[in-house]
Amino acid sequence: MTTLAALTTPSVEYRAVLPLLVVFGAAVAGVLIEGFVPRARRVRAQLALAYTALLAALLAVVTLAGTSQLAVMGAVAIDGPTLFLQAAILIMALFTMVVLGSRSSMTITAQASSVPGGAEERTAIRVGAIQTEVFPLLMFAVGGMLLMPAAADLLTMFIALEVLSLPLYVLCGLARHRRVLSQEAALKYFLLGAFSSALFLYGVALLYGYSGTLTLRGIATAIADNGEGTLAVIGMGLVSVGLLFKVGAVPFHSWVPDVYQGAPTPITGFMAAATKVAAFGAMLRLFYVALPDLLAEWRAALSVIVVLTMVGGALMAIGQNDVKRLLGYSAVAQAGFLLMGIVAANDRGVAAVMFYLLVYGIAAIAAVALVELVRNLDGVEDNDIRRWSGLARRSPALAWAFTVCLLAFTGIPLTSGFISKVAVFSAAAESGAMALVVVGVLASAIAAFVYLRVIRVMFFAEPPADARVFIVGSPPVSIAVGAAVALTVLMGVLPQPLLGLVGSAGAFAG
Repeated sequence: MTTLAALTTPSVEYRAVLPLLVVFGAAVAGVLIEGFVPRARRVRAQLALAYTALLAALLAVVTLAGTSQLAVMGAVAIDGPTLFLQAAILIMALFTMVVLGSRSSMTITAQASSVPGGAEERTAIRVGAIQTEVFPLLMFAVGGMLLMPAAADLLTMFIALEVLSLPLYVLCGLARHRRVLSQEAALKYFLLGAFSSALFLYGVALLYGYSGTLTLRGIATAIADNGEGTLAVIGMGLVSVGLLFKVGAVPFHSWVPDVYQGAPTPITGFMAAATKVAAFGAMLRLFYVALPDLLAEWRAALSVIVVLTMVGGALMAIGQNDVKRLLGYSAVAQAGFLLMGIVAANDRGVAAVMFYLLVYGIAAIAAVALVELVRNLDGVEDNDIRRWSGLARRSPALAWAFTVCLLAFTGIPLTSGFISKVAVFSAAAESGAMALVVVGVLASAIAAFVYLRVIRVMFFAEPPADARVFIVGSPPVSIAVGAAVALTVLMGVLPQPLLGLVGSAGAFAG
């Protein structure tokens, strides 16, 4: 009886999971603020709480550097990849909080040229005040994202998937303007997300039925001892579908452009960056820890998805006139490049994926934050590319910053995007997947056409006579975007410190 009690007594290594506890604690405290703090003080209280919690969690992650252990009775793995990806998620969440916080003002003074070649005009445009329930919802989503790449068993991974997904479903429907579009996006995301979660859970059941365990290491041991079986292969496929949906890989991408267009712009940026980090972190752990003995099966299937995702995302972006939809299809294509690093199935591929996730996430959040600053007289974002004509004449800084982000997505030298693409291409070539590298280069060329079209419109196209697009002045967003653009260039010019960091991140603990 004593032995049984000892086996069933929960053991929680609080220091190892401190970043999770801080973020979830802040999310709960944010709910209490909504209930007990007067409305006029909620924004400042929520922002102070969110900034404090995210910085404290990031500090806790840094103090855990070099740790490699299983915590919470083997459910959570704390190792190099986990800590690096958790730090990336927290950095992206901090950028998102800056953009969200800048919307707390009701009116912002803006500048525009109403007539091509005309004088500058200043006006006060109305921007909807932020809904403070966004903050605790976002913190719950961040907590789920922190848990996902650390999940050492499939049940924990499923719980993390739901914890990050449910708040995002709500957040996508909270846009104050174009509410019908926003609510339609949220409903579509919820329905398709629920379907993908069901497939994920069914796959978990099949893998448990095959191996008798939910731990990733236990599943790997069962497959190594018993060989591949039908249940294992089908279960692997269903679990993979749930994760591929989250990263927006073809053919599970249909929700991406609609949700990116309809969601509040800061949430779009957060999803484009942080959600990918969490889902790819879980995917790395699933394929490299639980399913290494099914390499031939999952590598063949993922190779097909890589080609469809890279080429499909680039081709579908060509005809887009809405900037957010274009960035959505761009995110689909980027998911294909990231999947190429997983298909490489080597240590170099793991490092390349982690590097790519961080640098792409920073550039994506910066690009979407810039979209937030382009508005019409009603204070509504104007995402029509055709109305961005001549934008560089009215706001050279915004146009150049957006250009740097687009060049990074393309993979132009002296940007972080070039280094990240070289990293995944090199890892794939090392594993013998030269065909994928060739397709990747072609897909990059197609994407370059899309991005250069936007650059041409901003710098060389004549603005229409009725152009009334205003550039909103927001110092916090300007500082955050400036820092993100500087990092994008810095990591393209001096990538070695970050490459060394991801290369030494270490092996998976479980």
